[in-house]
Amino acid sequence: MSHDDRKPKDPENTRSRILDAALDVFSNKGYHDTKVDDIVEISSTSKGSIYFHFPNKQTIFLALVDKFAELLEKRIVEAIEQEQIGIARVRAALRACLDTFGKYRLLAKIMLVQAVGLGSIFEDKRLEVSERFVHLIKDYVDQAITVGDVPPVDTEIVARAWMGAIYEIVIRWVYTGEPTPERIMSTLLPMLLRSIGYDDEGLL
Repeated sequence: MSHDDRKPKDPENTRSRILDAALDVFSNKGYHDTKVDDIVEISSTSKGSIYFHFPNKQTIFLALVDKFAELLEKRIVEAIEQEQIGIARVRAALRACLDTFGKYRLLAKIMLVQAVGLGSIFEDKRLEVSERFVHLIKDYVDQAITVGDVPPVDTEIVARAWMGAIYEIVIRWVYTGEPTPERIMSTLLPMLLRSIGYDDEGLL
């Protein structure tokens, strides 16, 4: 079969169907037990179509991690653009982050659970995504300091600590269903904001 014969008629639609199917299969079977044939069956495509977009199972998995990261960043940016620079943007970013994890639990499971322990390539990707959001948090906290909403603080340390707290809480929720998103929002959000010197009874 030639390369041209394998090319799907609608590449973007086919790629999307493959990733949607892969999300379903990885979430249910886990990375190691998933076979490309499983993804072919669920996506109603062919092996040729899958290999046109993705050389192997590993690249499909990494594409799902990227998909979640891009979705999360898009939701955060959309949320902060509606707020003025300062603590309002920090609050909006945290809300959007937790809300997105809640709405896209299967994607969160792929990134937070299954990417752990799969080797250096997967770990490098997970760390790349983590760094992306550390810098995002740092930027918003820096802005809040600039406008005087919170006192000066080491924002890199803050951003990494916040990422750690969010990760720990959300990964447990992905595994067990507890604590609920409502409990996370009502407790974690004010705790993080108070950790940088901001305390507002009406912040929720």
